[in-house]
Amino acid sequence: MIESTHLRSWRDTETRRAIESFVESVATGPDAVPAAERVAVFDNDGTLWSEKPMITQLHYVVQQWRAAAEDDPSLAERQPYLAAVSGDLGWLGAAIDKHYGGDDGDLTVILDALVGLTGGMSVEEYAQSVQAFYASAQHPTLKRPYADVVYRPMVELIRYLEHYGFTCYIVSGGERDFMRPMTEANYGIPPERVIGSAYGLTYDEDAAEVRYAASLTFFDDGAQKPIRIWSRIGRRPLFAAGNSNGDMEMMDFARRGPRAGLALLIHHDDDAARGDTPYDSGAEKALGAASERGYTVVSVRDDWASVFPDVAPPDAT
Repeated sequence: MIESTHLRSWRDTETRRAIESFVESVATGPDAVPAAERVAVFDNDGTLWSEKPMITQLHYVVQQWRAAAEDDPSLAERQPYLAAVSGDLGWLGAAIDKHYGGDDGDLTVILDALVGLTGGMSVEEYAQSVQAFYASAQHPTLKRPYADVVYRPMVELIRYLEHYGFTCYIVSGGERDFMRPMTEANYGIPPERVIGSAYGLTYDEDAAEVRYAASLTFFDDGAQKPIRIWSRIGRRPLFAAGNSNGDMEMMDFARRGPRAGLALLIHHDDDAARGDTPYDSGAEKALGAASERGYTVVSVRDDWASVFPDVAPPDAT
């Protein structure tokens, strides 16, 4: 059995042993999978960092919507600008939960307002705006920088997989270019290995710049995730980690390949004392199907000795 020195924030539980056993089976011995085929994919929000009370990108766009409503007060009379002006984070979070429950009515309202923010902006201008947000923004309830609400055990897991020859990708419903400015610093994953939802793009020949169109090319969630994985990577992953109903297709894609992969489902079942909000909303279907579909459920409460990077695991020196 491979003995990990990487998974220090993981307790010695059945879940950790399942991860170690799987990695050993694909990385060592005569039946090892070639390193080029060792592909791991991770959802971002709720899998690699906190997503409550709302996903990080919504925090960014709420600031943009609030500014737009200040310029045009009539916007504040309708959603999602009303939520931004009033600070009603509950409406925004509920819209995401309704999406995972199969109701995209409010999500459509959000997406329609979202694409208008970047229309005509160059990709460099948007990247600078996002970088400025990450440099100053704090998690709305934990009151700490977003870099400090990354899940320490999951970053350790990425390093562990890389140590045994895996190439790790982010595959998220979050917008691709919003994630890229922070993924290398937070997870060690470079921008070319970030797959996510994408705004439309156009090329300005006079300025020699790539600019955003006021449209969404695709929303990378549910069945779109395996499609985007294949179109971007050209390989079926052996390992997938997610936390919601929208990750099930990606986890099935890894789990049910020619060689059975490992699918991790993060269950936010802690008591909030360590800072992670407990919730099942948006994950009810995945949790209910976990046994039947062969998902390995990760209990934040039972499997993680520590949650965030500023709190070392009990045995750290």
